[in-house]
Amino acid sequence: MKAISRSEVKEFLSANLKNWSFDDTFISRKFKFSNFVNAFAFMTSVALLAEKADHHPDWSNVYNTVIIKLNTHDAKGITQLDFDLADAIDKQFESYA
Repeated sequence: MKAISRSEVKEFLSANLKNWSFDDTFISRKFKFSNFVNAFAFMTSVALLAEKADHHPDWSNVYNTVIIKLNTHDAKGITQLDFDLADAIDKQFESYA
């Protein structure tokens, strides 16, 4: 799969994934929860999505905050896989809001 150009990534995020940012390497988003248990439950649900897609995030968790970063290592950039997983993650997050 071929990496998408930087300008196309920025354009796609602006139109479709407004809560995600781009730092020229990853698209990323910070998720906040009421407590650690909800944050960890969200991470578990995202792990299942990622495994199903065979596309795994770089992420971190501190108490009630989860930061997720996506890119496609094989393509050395952002691909449609990243956009698709980000969209699925956003939909999963809605059930925690």
